[in-house]
Amino acid sequence: MLGTVIVQGIGKNSLMVVKTRTLITIKRSPFQEIIVADVEDFGKALVLDGYLQSTTSDEFIYHESLVHPAMVLHPNPRRVLIIGGGEGATLREVLKHSTVEEAFMVDIDKDVVELAKEYLSEMHQGSFFDKRARVVIDDGKRFVEKEYEKGVQYDVVILDLTDPYSSDIAKDLYTKHFFERINGILTENGVMVTQAGSRFFYTQVYDHVANSIKSVFKYVAEYQVWIPSFGYSCNFVIGSKKTDTNMLLDSEYVDNVLRSRRVSTRFIDGKRIAALLLMGIY
Repeated sequence: MLGTVIVQGIGKNSLMVVKTRTLITIKRSPFQEIIVADVEDFGKALVLDGYLQSTTSDEFIYHESLVHPAMVLHPNPRRVLIIGGGEGATLREVLKHSTVEEAFMVDIDKDVVELAKEYLSEMHQGSFFDKRARVVIDDGKRFVEKEYEKGVQYDVVILDLTDPYSSDIAKDLYTKHFFERINGILTENGVMVTQAGSRFFYTQVYDHVANSIKSVFKYVAEYQVWIPSFGYSCNFVIGSKKTDTNMLLDSEYVDNVLRSRRVSTRFIDGKRIAALLLMGIY
């Protein structure tokens, strides 16, 4: 952050400059620099190590696209694990599904979670305080390893991490070994999804992540959606153990599932999910 602007890299040689209205808070945690600011065009924003993570103007596009395709693909998601997602918006979207009995959110950085609780109520919308929410401060890799060793299982695992190339915090959570561990803690019908940054700007990194998932899961789907505050189309990868990801191309089926679970959305619906998958990646 330089003066009154946030300068963030969107590619190896490309920058995006966002003007700030108000710096709300800034803190250096043991893991990263955390900024909450009000920025021009995008509203209130969470910035980690110089990268815009969420803004009130468009975070729903990202979080609905991350969460609902994977949740719909599972026939009855009751236990859900979120790795990352410190601002609580992914947790918010998961808890919209009436089938969910427990949603565990594991984030390595307590300071992000506490600042989100204090300053980002527009994003978490009280999800941290839902009786079904279980917020755990821990390293995601260590948490998954412990759950794997104990034989604990989840129906859906959602990886809402910083980009695989943006910092060192999440690198180990994009490896084949980690995806194998995710597969090991999923139930028979288990589904996982991860955001994977920008394939356009970081093709080799994205392809490594996608190919690792393809080597572990029987069914895989890739899709992308334009996130204005990111300055690029964000890529996502779903891995499913049993349910064919082509089910997501049936817009009527998707809408019926969302309706039956009483899920309300601003962006995602059956037609939009089908369109995102059909559009593919680039």
